[in-house]
Amino acid sequence: MRDQAQLPSVNHDEFDLIELLRSLFRQKYLILAVACLATLLAAAYTFLAVPYYQVQSVLRPVDRGSLDELNGTGIYELTPAEVLSRVGAGLSSYESRLKFFREHQELFNGLVEPGRSLEQAFDEFNRSAFTMLQVDPKKPNSLSEFVGISLTYPKGMDGVAVVNGLVTDVLEAERERIANDLKVLIANRLFVLEQKIEAARANYEVSKQTQIATLLEQDALRRAQLQDELQALRTELRTRRENRIKQIDEAIQIADSLGIRKPTTPSAMADAERQGQIVRTEVNSSEIPLYFMGGEALRAERQALSERRSDDFSEPRIAEIEKELALLSHNRQVEVLDQRQNEDLYLKDLAEWRQEAAQLKGITFDTAGLQLVRVDQLALEPLAAVKPKKALILGLGGVAGLMLGLLVALLRIRLWPRTETDKLS
Repeated sequence: MRDQAQLPSVNHDEFDLIELLRSLFRQKYLILAVACLATLLAAAYTFLAVPYYQVQSVLRPVDRGSLDELNGTGIYELTPAEVLSRVGAGLSSYESRLKFFREHQELFNGLVEPGRSLEQAFDEFNRSAFTMLQVDPKKPNSLSEFVGISLTYPKGMDGVAVVNGLVTDVLEAERERIANDLKVLIANRLFVLEQKIEAARANYEVSKQTQIATLLEQDALRRAQLQDELQALRTELRTRRENRIKQIDEAIQIADSLGIRKPTTPSAMADAERQGQIVRTEVNSSEIPLYFMGGEALRAERQALSERRSDDFSEPRIAEIEKELALLSHNRQVEVLDQRQNEDLYLKDLAEWRQEAAQLKGITFDTAGLQLVRVDQLALEPLAAVKPKKALILGLGGVAGLMLGLLVALLRIRLWPRTETDKLS
């Protein structure tokens, strides 16, 4: 039995380190017991906890040639990087995942619990189970672009079917979206072409009517001008005839006063006074007064002028005007324009638009066989669970048990005075 003076005082505030280690060593069985208990609890957790598995699928861009047929339509163009980005957006879309969840509830048995709606159950699962895989934006020099999705799921769920099914659904949805976009683009382009054709027809009709109206207006103006000219000429001719009659009247009076009944000349009258009546023809440059024609001739001319009903024959221009008016009565160019049967033949660019419309209607691209991405990694059955990590939990349980045992031992040394029973411990 040791001397009491060698034991540390229970009222002393500090322990000697060596003595502390000795006291802990004396309680080694207690420490080991606590450590074993913690390790057993950790082992029980690892074997009783529901194991979680992880699967993933990785997608990479296809070769540009795979999209050549789609881009060859001329109205829709996609690059492999754009397709990969769209597929990645579909995989990360909450709506896409929820749609797959609703359509394949048999793959998610046990998620929907009483008191929770379908959407609530999926929301909780979605936040903890799915993880998107993509190129680190901080590393722009990556060898290749990729996008993927990872799923962490409990035992009893077919995670491989969920991931592969979700990828398949997203790809099908993207193909359907491309097909719908293609149809919309074709329909819109055809609508634009139809609008152009209708606008060209309307423009042609307006242009034709404008041309006809212009021609008719020109003809009407020309007819009015010719009729004015004709009226002016007839008025002029009538005035000339009336003036001629007045001149003849004066000449008749003079001829009667001079006794000139037959046509004569001044020189002939002078010879007649000397030698009798001599008729001769005389040519000179001076104009002989009208009364020298004699009263008989002048009266005959006046009677003819008075009985004249029209002076048109005396002016050649009147015949020309009447001819031109007759030609203006029918505009042959207007008749030809009105009699056109197939007016589309006269539309500019119509043949090109119809050719483009025929090409658009002839597009029969089937997106079902379109390869959008290259599946670099399919989801496969995992070989081991990712949670719980048994070795790590057992190790942590053992370390935590040792620490807890040391803590219990220190509290026992600190709080209970040592007695003879301590020596036996």
